Amino acid sequence: MAFARKNALFIVAAVCLMAVLLVAYNVAHDGDKKAAPKLSYSLIEGYGGTFPRPDAAEQPSLDKTYKVVFDVTSAINDTTAVHPGLGRVARAVNIFGDSGVPLDHLKFVAVIHGPATRTILDDKQYDKRAGGDNPNHGLIQALTDAGVKVIVCGQSLNHLGVEDSDIDKNVIIAPAALSTLAIYGNDGYAYEHL
Repeated sequence: MAFARKNALFIVAAVCLMAVLLVAYNVAHDGDKKAAPKLSYSLIEGYGGTFPRPDAAEQPSLDKTYKVVFDVTSAINDTTAVHPGLGRVARAVNIFGDSGVPLDHLKFVAVIHGPATRTILDDKQYDKRAGGDNPNHGLIQALTDAGVKVIVCGQSLNHLGVEDSDIDKNVIIAPAALSTLAIYGNDGYAYEHL
């Protein structure tokens, strides 16, 4: 019995010593940690945060116009969160903004189709298909306020059985994503698949 008690006291003392050493180590090395960088929202507030890198190579030129068509097709798993593809479009706007490129030098188009189509539904239709209000309305509004064209494929709407009046008011309906992507590609837009 005395032996078991001695072992228990030894274990308690060892655990306490380890805890004290761990705390001392963390206190001593706390100054080694750099403060985590803060996200920047240079052109679109609240969406697509970036970590500005003003000293990095390959900075955008301030006097050029950048034309990009974003092909947003991915399905979303979390129907209560904004679509990550649309979030990346906002991030692209903010990346250029971090470098000082003005909004009028950004010609960005987000073409939504396939599994991503429900991203642009009004709240009534979104609730029917995903449950709850559509969390993408604020982001779509912010993108269009920044000059991004948000376009949905008319074929995808028809496949889903969605009426034209059942989508976000800021979204433009195209006959098809196939033709829209070709049109912008022929106009010299860089292509980004999201």
